[in-house]
Parts: sequence; structure tokens; C-alpha cells
Amino acid sequence: MGNIRAFIFDLDGVITDTSEFHFQAWRRLAREEGLPFTRQDNEALRGVARRESLNLILKGRQIPDATAEAWMERKNSYYVELVKGMSPGDLLPGAGELLAELRRAGLKIAIASSSKNTPLVLDRLRIGPALDAVVDGSMVARSKPAPDLFLKAAGLLGLPPAQCVVVEDAAAGVEAGRAAGMLTLGLGPAERVGTADLVLPDLSDARLADILAGLEG
Repeated sequence: MGNIRAFIFDLDGVITDTSEFHFQAWRRLAREEGLPFTRQDNEALRGVARRESLNLILKGRQIPDATAEAWMERKNSYYVELVKGMSPGDLLPGAGELLAELRRAGLKIAIASSSKNTPLVLDRLRIGPALDAVVDGSMVARSKPAPDLFLKAAGLLGLPPAQCVVVEDAAAGVEAGRAAGMLTLGLGPAERVGTADLVLPDLSDARLADILAGLEG
């Protein structure tokens, strides 16, 4: 198994697809405030923290900080409303199987997500017992592409970054993993995650042996 001792997963778009909920929540806010917002606009928000997401949606329009905070809280309430309807059936194809395979192999598992709603999502998915550490956006000063989330996760796991693999579906996340000094597994099209050490379309056919061979080969 070489030097790899842990896998650190992003949550949205990797373990479960809450990105659709984020899109619906941002779109509802944008419509209420008369802001243009399309699915194409939403692509730029992958892996980006809430305030930066709002700035991208505003497209240069300036609003007071108090207004921005109120809008972000409103968007979050719409998102939480949708998340509360989630269940273990919302795990993405292959995610549960890979988590089980990692557990059997004795590798450590962490979730590191910019979302401050991470605990709620994990509770709805009921995968908490499979995890050795959870890091969310409230626990670090800087969000991706800074490496803070992943370095915090490695610290909680008690492992050096070089023994950790980051699993990400966003360019900012892959960049953060590389900045942390970790191996990176990118999920999705090469134009988005092509700088990762290994790229797969998704986890649906992911097997641990193949992943390790691809990363350590």
C-alpha cells in the first residue's frame, strides 16, 4: 500500500451531490433580489466558500456587509431546508463502497469541506461511524484553494500530509490538496480537475487497488 495512510474527501460532489441544493438555494435568492444567475454561473461556485460565492453572483455590484450577511443567511436557510430531506440513499454511486473498502484496508478516512453545514449533511447520510475526522469551514481561517482544511484534517488524523490523498471534484480543491503537499484524486472532466495526480469521472467504478496503483505507480 506504499506510503498512503489516509483519504480525505471533499463532501459536495464527491460523497453526495448537494451542489444541486446549493444551486436551487442561490437561484431562489438571486430571483428574489433581481440578480441574473444560471447553471453556468453556478459552475464557478464549485468548492468556493459562501462569501466568495456571493461576490461572484454579484458580478461587481457592491452591497453593504450587513446586507451580504443577511443574504447569505437567507440562502443558507433555503439550503438547510433542502438538506433536511436527505437520506443515506443520497450517497453518490460508489461512495459508500469505497468508504467500506478503505475501512477494511485499515486506512483512515476524513471529510474536509468548506461547508459549515457538513455535520448536518453527514448526519442525514448516516456515515459518521465510518469517519476518523471531520473538518468544516468553521474550523479554519482560510477556505480552498488555501490548504488549511486539508492540513487540519491531517493533523486530526495524526498523519503527515505526504501520507494523505485528497479526493476532490473542484479545481480549487485540487489546488488546495496540492498546496497541502498531498496526493490528489480529481473527480470529473480533465478541464476542471486535470491538475490532480489521478483523474476519474466519478467514484461509481472506483476500486481501492486501482486508485493506489494510479497514485503510486
